[in-house]
Amino acid sequence: PKAVYGKNKKAPQTRMAIASLLRDWFFRAQDYQAKRAESRRREGSEPEKKPDFDLRLEVLEAALQREIPVHAHCHRADDIVTAIRISEEFNLDLVLIHATEGHKVADYIAAKKVPAVVGPSYVGREKVELRDISFKTPGILAEAGVLVCLQSDMFPPLTYFQSILCMAIKEGMERYKALQAVTIHPARVLGIDARVGSIEKGKDADLVIWSGDPADFYSRVLMSFINGRMVYSSIR
Repeated sequence: PKAVYGKNKKAPQTRMAIASLLRDWFFRAQDYQAKRAESRRREGSEPEKKPDFDLRLEVLEAALQREIPVHAHCHRADDIVTAIRISEEFNLDLVLIHATEGHKVADYIAAKKVPAVVGPSYVGREKVELRDISFKTPGILAEAGVLVCLQSDMFPPLTYFQSILCMAIKEGMERYKALQAVTIHPARVLGIDARVGSIEKGKDADLVIWSGDPADFYSRVLMSFINGRMVYSSIR
């Protein structure tokens, strides 16, 4: 907050201010939601009491109704806990993005049943929030019972995504849980696990054929299928 907003002399410049700003907007959305509900109840008999349309509040109302998830981009353990507390206050469908220090509060995250999309773990420590970045984090979270996903966030590019899987396993993540973190778990977080994420009858035939174990760094993709149609082949 200080590095981004402080130099511009604008709020929020503290973590307390960020939390306050989030709460303020969700309280506004609750008020907006209540006025809309009252307007519908009156069935247009008093159109002057209908709240003015606000696209920002429309989106937040959808979050309050759990129609869409709320992604909290957080690195530090205290920011993770703050995000979870605010999500509980407003009954939000929360997903932790990055969760860099999630290993410090792994049991807390697990107890709250909040999924964590961990990464990118290849980046350097260019800001204080990343000083404890480690590929050990996803394994510790998974062991605690958190639904973990692995992400690259373009570090490295998607072409080399396999290396993230390998590094997580190298640093202690159980192999099967690591495979879940790049297949069925992301599908569940996205709400599309009825179609993709695992090989089951009735699901989309989106498959990748490897030359060996996908968690082996030296394995290569041989073929890729989308809806049962081959879209890539390295076999000549």
